Amino acid sequence: MYMSLARMRACTFVTGNPNKVIEVNAILGQSIPVKPVALDVPEIQGTLEEIARDKCQRASRIVDGPVIVEDSALEFRAMKGLPGPYIKYFLEAVGNDGLNRLLQPYSDKSAEAVCTFAFSSGPTMEPLIFQGRLLGKIVPARGPPIFGWEPIFEHQGETLAEMAHDKKNRLSHRYQALRQFQEWLAQDNNRSILHESQES
Repeated sequence: MYMSLARMRACTFVTGNPNKVIEVNAILGQSIPVKPVALDVPEIQGTLEEIARDKCQRASRIVDGPVIVEDSALEFRAMKGLPGPYIKYFLEAVGNDGLNRLLQPYSDKSAEAVCTFAFSSGPTMEPLIFQGRLLGKIVPARGPPIFGWEPIFEHQGETLAEMAHDKKNRLSHRYQALRQFQEWLAQDNNRSILHESQES
């Protein structure tokens, strides 16, 4: 069983995207109460893990409490992992059509969607990393553009944008990362750490 929600202050989820909030709550269910807050937290350059960890540390100091942050990446195998954690800036600059054009010279259209969640139970606590990965390939955009590049990421014949929500929430890179977080929360000693952080 998870810690009683009545005994745990809501964990801040740093995001300004209401669709992400819906998806995270659908996946986490009753594991932990989540309160979305849009914060302008600077992002360093580095690996997926370094970016998420630094962002989590900064956010935890701002909210002075438990916080989770998410960083999504899209890695093209033909481009040795690019755009990676910088996909947001690539997408803003060239759009989904431009991302497809980047791969035109290559026969290998395979890609990996990566979701990295970082969690800290308080501003003095080292963030923990939970990461999920999903293999697929890059295709011309199909489906509603709710989540940035998901219309061009195909997995088993459907883009993430085309998938029914229930199906996507059982296999996506975000689901895999949050599932690891749920499993961590389910451990008795970790529930105790979280509870202690609320009382301090």
